[in-house]
Amino acid sequence: MNKYISSIVAAAAVVGLTACDDYLNREPEDKLIPENFFTSAANLKAYTLNFYTMFPSHSDNAYELGTFSSDNGTDNQAYRTASTRWVPGEWRVGQGTDNWSFGNVRSLNYFIINTEKAMEAGEVSGDPVEIKQALGEAYFFRAYTYWANYSSLGDWPINDEVLPNDKEYLLEASVRQPRHKVARHILADLDKALTLLPEESPYKKNGLTLDCANLFRSRVALFEGTWLKYHKGTALVPGGPGWPGKQELLGDFNIDTEIAFFLGEAMKSAKVVGDKYVNNLVVNTDAPEGMTAGFTEANPYYCMFSADNSGEYSEVLLYRAYNLSLSGGIQIQAQFQKNAGGTGWTRGMVNSFLMRNGLPIYANGSGYDLAWENQGVSATIQGRDSRLTIFTKGDNSVISLGLDGNSPNLYNMNWLFSADNTTRCPTGFAVKKGQGYDYKQAQGNLQSTTGSIVFRAAEALLNYMEACVESTGSIDGTADSYWRALRNRAKVDNDYNKTIAATNMNEEAKGDWGAYSHGQLVNTTIYNVRRERRNELCAEGLRLMDVRRWCALDQMITTPYIIEGIKYWGTVYSDPDSPMSIKNAEGEFYDPVVDPDSDDANMSARAGGDYVRPYQIRKANNLVWDGYTFTRAHYLSPIGHNVFVYASPDKDVANSYVYQNPGWPTEANQGAKNID
Repeated sequence: MNKYISSIVAAAAVVGLTACDDYLNREPEDKLIPENFFTSAANLKAYTLNFYTMFPSHSDNAYELGTFSSDNGTDNQAYRTASTRWVPGEWRVGQGTDNWSFGNVRSLNYFIINTEKAMEAGEVSGDPVEIKQALGEAYFFRAYTYWANYSSLGDWPINDEVLPNDKEYLLEASVRQPRHKVARHILADLDKALTLLPEESPYKKNGLTLDCANLFRSRVALFEGTWLKYHKGTALVPGGPGWPGKQELLGDFNIDTEIAFFLGEAMKSAKVVGDKYVNNLVVNTDAPEGMTAGFTEANPYYCMFSADNSGEYSEVLLYRAYNLSLSGGIQIQAQFQKNAGGTGWTRGMVNSFLMRNGLPIYANGSGYDLAWENQGVSATIQGRDSRLTIFTKGDNSVISLGLDGNSPNLYNMNWLFSADNTTRCPTGFAVKKGQGYDYKQAQGNLQSTTGSIVFRAAEALLNYMEACVESTGSIDGTADSYWRALRNRAKVDNDYNKTIAATNMNEEAKGDWGAYSHGQLVNTTIYNVRRERRNELCAEGLRLMDVRRWCALDQMITTPYIIEGIKYWGTVYSDPDSPMSIKNAEGEFYDPVVDPDSDDANMSARAGGDYVRPYQIRKANNLVWDGYTFTRAHYLSPIGHNVFVYASPDKDVANSYVYQNPGWPTEANQGAKNID
């Protein structure tokens, strides 16, 4: 990295627009970069390369599963501790400029303006393809930066300039624009990127392409279309009752027109990618283990998530690679292969997976037997959607093939008890999606090189299916082909109409937040599209985004949601005489500690039910003992207190140019209030 790019990266980290005192004291970027910087394709590439770090990637946290822990705190996965999102009053406004930063936008604006000026003047030397690639990346990254803020906060300022050092100008520029305008701005930037990005990146699948831009465009459009549809009539959409924005910014805004627009754009962009990959999805052989002796690949679909080189797999559009020689290792295989990373599937998630005949487990003729739950995890998940059976650690699942590739190590259910609280499996349903088999990657710190997938083509199929149903109320021919392709790969009868007919929404609501929108059960067609999305994308970090845009959390305002895991009491695991009973390191029956007032407690009381309840084990400092609860303000994140100070001409919060999100106070360390 050359010194000029280093300066840019440092500048981009500084909080921007409305922290006016800090902003006005910043060195302008034209003082950091020489005038001839934007005249070289190599320099342009170096500049935009830095922004790839904004994508989700595996963390170095020694006690997590990287991105495969990113659905923690939802109805899909339970973490060792609960999020304050589910404790109204405990998620609080920060003191600083939380959730309000413009450094990347400023740096990208500066790049786009100067690059286009140099290109127009014919002053950029080098490969024209590389020049276009760099500019296309800049537009994509600006769209992605806006997305990161807008998807969390809703309304957001739109600024495509490098703003002058003028406080009044900066204050005016800090005014939040209605969320639909921000979403349209993101789509416009992606449209520009689509005219510049290549079909294939010179960085291979470590670089952005047209497919990435179309997939991401469909995600943004689907997000806004469904948000407007399901939050309609509330303060969380422009013009709704209690919306804090300026009415004059709405113009001729019509929410139904906007919904139709965004859902249509989602279908359009998703179809470009979906048609290309519907017949080129990675093969699922249904092999329960992804690899066999000698690290021989047995199931490509499984290995797509655990491979070092994720780019070898057709539907991976973009991923991050890791290289030990460049000090680029991560931790996750030490958790996958030695314990459980402090996370586990929930019972609700497991129960959402269909039997292979396409019927829900409760339906007549499904073949599911509740008695299987008494026989352990492997018995519980038998005969189900392949995505559940291959991505869940069953009794004696292979968790590594040893250092030599020929000495299998097996999963032991004692991880439910024996690991410490940071690494144990809180639900008993241990996550296997992403687990590799090379034990060398679990030795020591930062030895894993499992690729981190950013964009995967299967999402495009799901985006189209959902936008189609939400827009038209039915499944068209394209959505039909996409849905059948996904179910065929999952080894589930592809007659989704049979599933729809057998769906009982009252049963589904017991374990699936997506059964609801705005406190009401959705219809069975929409629900089953949501189910398909839940099952295909589990542990890929999109669940919280989905339930927020569906307005699928209102029911928890009045009815707390209890997270459950495996059935423990009355099963082979709790029976001292069973060969499958959970044992300690000495081979003796592990008698769990059931005492909510003890720090040594490791199992919920049978009085609460036969299923593990991970948040009803210890009561001290446990704010979700009685279940997850919710307030509608939590659909959006709060803006930090100092933002309102800096965005005020006289430091008086009452005169701030920036408003807080509905239900959230401007005072620091305060929780949200209820909103309608």
